[in-house]
Amino acid sequence: MWHSYLVLAVLIGCTDPVSGYSNGKVSIACEDMVPQHGYEPSPDPPPYNISVDKSTFSPGDNITVSLRVAFSYPTFFKGFLIEARDAGKWNSPAVGFFILTDPHESQLLQCGHTQGSGVSHTSSTRKTHIQAVWKSPRNPPHRVQFLVTVVHKYNMYWVRIAGPVVSLGVTTVPSTVVPAQTTGPTALSTPLSSAGCGRNKSCLRDPVGCHPESDSHCYFLSFFTDQEGQSVMFELSGPAEGYMSFALSLDKWMGNDDVYLCVNDGGRVTISAAHVTGRKHPELVTEEDLWGQTWRLADGVIQCRFQRSVLLPQQDNRFSLNNSYFLFLAHGRSQQGLISRHDRQPLISTHQKVITGHPEILCGSRSPLLIKFHGVLMLTVWMWMVSTAVFIARHYKPCWPDTTLLGQRLWFQLHRTMMVLAVVLTGVAFTLPFIYRRGWSKRAGSHPYIGCTVMALSVIQPIMAILRPAPESPRRIIFSWLHFAAGTVGQILAAACVFLGAAQQALLLPSPWSPVVLTGWLLWIVLVDQLLLIHSYSLRRRGNSNSDETEIIHSESQQPGKMSKVKKMMLVVFLIGNTGYLAAFIKAIASI
Repeated sequence: MWHSYLVLAVLIGCTDPVSGYSNGKVSIACEDMVPQHGYEPSPDPPPYNISVDKSTFSPGDNITVSLRVAFSYPTFFKGFLIEARDAGKWNSPAVGFFILTDPHESQLLQCGHTQGSGVSHTSSTRKTHIQAVWKSPRNPPHRVQFLVTVVHKYNMYWVRIAGPVVSLGVTTVPSTVVPAQTTGPTALSTPLSSAGCGRNKSCLRDPVGCHPESDSHCYFLSFFTDQEGQSVMFELSGPAEGYMSFALSLDKWMGNDDVYLCVNDGGRVTISAAHVTGRKHPELVTEEDLWGQTWRLADGVIQCRFQRSVLLPQQDNRFSLNNSYFLFLAHGRSQQGLISRHDRQPLISTHQKVITGHPEILCGSRSPLLIKFHGVLMLTVWMWMVSTAVFIARHYKPCWPDTTLLGQRLWFQLHRTMMVLAVVLTGVAFTLPFIYRRGWSKRAGSHPYIGCTVMALSVIQPIMAILRPAPESPRRIIFSWLHFAAGTVGQILAAACVFLGAAQQALLLPSPWSPVVLTGWLLWIVLVDQLLLIHSYSLRRRGNSNSDETEIIHSESQQPGKMSKVKKMMLVVFLIGNTGYLAAFIKAIASI
């Protein structure tokens, strides 16, 4: 895009200009802000708007600068360069420096002697909106203006679009809003407390009933209205490497939410408000609406407190606290004050709450109900039903030789009934995540792929059983091996899927408890299976050494009491063990 690219294009004889410097590393253009494309800037009015979140500032203040397509123009831009300069001296060096809000779309440039004094694009993808935070220097000019160069395409761009002017002074607040304190956050002298939850303030906690003043693993949100009913005090606490946040939402889906962030920024906590559109990075809004800001960092726990007016009439994307909302409580990592995606599924209140309503103790869950049902059904099928059906078919064929049920031997009817029910329940459980996600999940790793394979094998097994040859057919052995192989592979993949599922954000079971207990369940299956194999081997040695199956059945039928007693006892023990493991996991799922 710039001068060096043009020279290169001429040297190689290009006739069509293409996307030089599409990576946005355009420090060469910092001084005059002109792309060296070989074309004149467009004489038409630019179809873009530049806005800031405040009109006055003090040294060290942050100002959010936004560049977006004008609503009346269905267009886009590919490149940009933003700088702040003395409003009376456009040719003077850039002042202050910027902080990125979306490193995927923008990057910092060194314009002059100050690192980060310019912001540009990172690629030539089409954009409609970009945002960055400008930090005022210690000795700023009295008036600062933001200038923007925007590239629509190679031969169409606008240079030094004049943006808003901000003045050095004291911020004024409309009289309809509770006056905000302009001082920065101060440190809390004592930790936040759960005292008064349900009486004086509403509280949302995870685990239920935890106390942030004494429990370093407690996630805590509280809020209460002042006596005049004009503002609300919020308190937020939890263990986090980078930030704690909560959001007010009209539903249980992320998007179009009012967000509040407490971010660990180099040993201090910055408190800010933001708005989320869709599943995108939060867009910071003015901090003037928050006051009484205090914070505390200790033992890996972030705590913060602030107040906000009930009504913010001049800001359309900020929520009135007189209405009811679902509450989201999330945490994650940050780097140099910039937040990353939350580490765990947010804690979401079970019902909507009027923020200015009566105090109450709120309950929440980190796992959606559909995903909980998915986990319970899959565990019931593969931990209990399938393992029991396979166990009966493997060890109890010779039992009850004269006992039939609906014209078939008892072991076969039990095996077939449980397997058919297992296929049906697996199919039901299989559809639940797709209903919840409204499609395919891109963040679930290999779990959904293995799950689809298990589902396919589950359907193949009964189809093979229906088409199986007669017992005397020479092809029967082929069916037996295919049936055995598909079933074994399905069980192995299902076990792997259970391990992976227990680590999914949407159903994150306690660790290391869940992998340890799952490993114990697998060892339990193997142990009981081996004990019965040893028992059968001892019967063979005690009876006839002939390995013919009819002789083995005859040998066992000679001792029906002994055989029946041992095998029935092992079956009961097996079922009790499986039921215990399943009950432990169902209880764990219900508690998240």
